[in-house]
Amino acid sequence: MSAVLTAGGGLTAGDRSIITAINTGASSLSFVGSAFIVLCYCLFKELRKFSFKLVFYLALSDMLCSFFLIVGDPSKGFICYAQGYTTHFFCVASFLWTTTIAFTLHRTVVKHKTDVEDLEAMFHLYVWGTSLVVTVIRSFGNNHSHMGPWCWTQTGLKGKAVHFLTFYAPLWGAILYNGFTYFQVIRMLRNARRMAVGMSDRVDQFDNRAELKVLNRWGYYPLILIGSWAFGTINRIHDFIEPGHKIFWLSVLDVGTAALMGLFNSIAYGFNSSVRRAIHERLELFLPERLYRWLPSNFRPKNHLILHQQQQQRSEMVSLKTEDQQ
Repeated sequence: MSAVLTAGGGLTAGDRSIITAINTGASSLSFVGSAFIVLCYCLFKELRKFSFKLVFYLALSDMLCSFFLIVGDPSKGFICYAQGYTTHFFCVASFLWTTTIAFTLHRTVVKHKTDVEDLEAMFHLYVWGTSLVVTVIRSFGNNHSHMGPWCWTQTGLKGKAVHFLTFYAPLWGAILYNGFTYFQVIRMLRNARRMAVGMSDRVDQFDNRAELKVLNRWGYYPLILIGSWAFGTINRIHDFIEPGHKIFWLSVLDVGTAALMGLFNSIAYGFNSSVRRAIHERLELFLPERLYRWLPSNFRPKNHLILHQQQQQRSEMVSLKTEDQQ
């Protein structure tokens, strides 16, 4: 991960060991969360729709980025080069896939287009092609060295400038694009909702709350990238101003939040109602009926709750008929 790869200059050996441990722990959480979404996509056929396919590619990029961050390599040579290139490539691919999700939602909701599935090949060319180009460009003016478990640190001013242009410039471009796109989508849906409320005397309050919940969740998507990379951006700017002085707590926040990006993405994009429904359906098949009684209602499969309610209604009807006969 690009923020992690440059966080060590000017720090003591103890500081670097702490940062290494934070990176390993946070990257492991991201790897587990992303791998869970990838596994769900592979196991559950009902999830293999185009919209979730983009989430799968996002989770796959996050998983590989986290994996190479965890593995690392302190040695010089080919493996050090490979680790530096792969982490940069897959981390860039990760935030580029979020722009394809935003584009798909905008094209479907705002422009009312139904041809998004035909653009899958263009999405792959855009994400993987752009990631490859910026990764190759970043090798220019770069001094390949190592710091602890990370390779490809930036030491010269030219290398730092290339790093900023090939990672943080497209990153904040993606953040601005996602924010503007989701703002348009949310504004249009809220306007449509107001019109529907004005034309109808009665509005289903449950659907109303569910719709507002979805709208609010979309608004948080751009904040994931901001939260993950704000401290990294500040750390890079500080490194330009004072290259010989590193702030430990800023480096800790830089590494910790950036390494958690995969976990944040897997929760926000991946663990949605469709995934929960698929898991609940499998639980119904494999868990014994008697175990459901010991689970809280929030953890019970939806179909089981509906069946339980229907059974209660039938029992109430039987009791009423019995009373009528008496």
